[in-house]
Amino acid sequence: MAATLTAVRNLLSLFCLVVCGGLAASAQTAPAALTPEQAQALVERALATESQAAQELGHASHPMRYRLHKTSPRLSSTKEIVETRDGDVARLLRIDGQPLSPDGEQKEQARLDALLANPSLQQHRKQSEDSDTARAMKVLRVLPSAFLYQFAGTATENTGTVEKFTFKPNPHFDPPDMETGVLTAMAGEIWIDPVQERVVRLAGSLQQDKEFGLGILGQLDKGGWIEIEQADVGGHQWRIVHMKLKMNGRVLFKTKNSESVQDYTEFAPLPADLNYRQAIQILRSIQAGGHAAN
Repeated sequence: MAATLTAVRNLLSLFCLVVCGGLAASAQTAPAALTPEQAQALVERALATESQAAQELGHASHPMRYRLHKTSPRLSSTKEIVETRDGDVARLLRIDGQPLSPDGEQKEQARLDALLANPSLQQHRKQSEDSDTARAMKVLRVLPSAFLYQFAGTATENTGTVEKFTFKPNPHFDPPDMETGVLTAMAGEIWIDPVQERVVRLAGSLQQDKEFGLGILGQLDKGGWIEIEQADVGGHQWRIVHMKLKMNGRVLFKTKNSESVQDYTEFAPLPADLNYRQAIQILRSIQAGGHAAN
């Protein structure tokens, strides 16, 4: 049942891999509406583009470094993350807006030392990332058939024109597994850049409780929701820049509540052949407090 909330996260991953960027809602215009067939075709092309992009990300063909700020009811944290062919490597920089204490910084450096000394730790993380990507891809591939999409208007953004669609479960969709089964309870809205044919934003919510294993394995509660935005962060590379999640449920006999806001900033490209040891050197060049060393 780890797969239950992982499925939700990989709805993220998936929607992550499939969603878009910084939509400051503006007044909608009223162009000629797309027919249901045209709407479905545009959504399918955009999702095909996202699927291809997700596969490329999975092979780390365009690695980047970026900063992740995550806020939850319990605490907030800021990390610098470097993508490599060996998987991601992270360094914790701040907790609740404050630089790490000397003791906290020492522990973080010791963690990086252990990572250098024991490559199997990084191999395990890479395997976990690959597993998450595989689950996300599984969901991403069924999105065209899992939902019915309806054109809902066009908006003009500072990045250009985007087209909005609502989506709801397709009653004829037969989910092949638990991850894709989550989709049968979701509905929401999706925005697409019609020129680049990229998904630019998605907001979805659970319309009913979703049980797993006849309720024995667990349940996700009605009302849970996700919002994901992605954008071109340079060099025609689209990445998630903002994500919000609130999901409540149960895994076996334990209550699980997930609530967070994640912002991804300061993207910078890196060499495609970068390895995790080189990533650690980059992370260690950051001064205490999270400022780049000169």
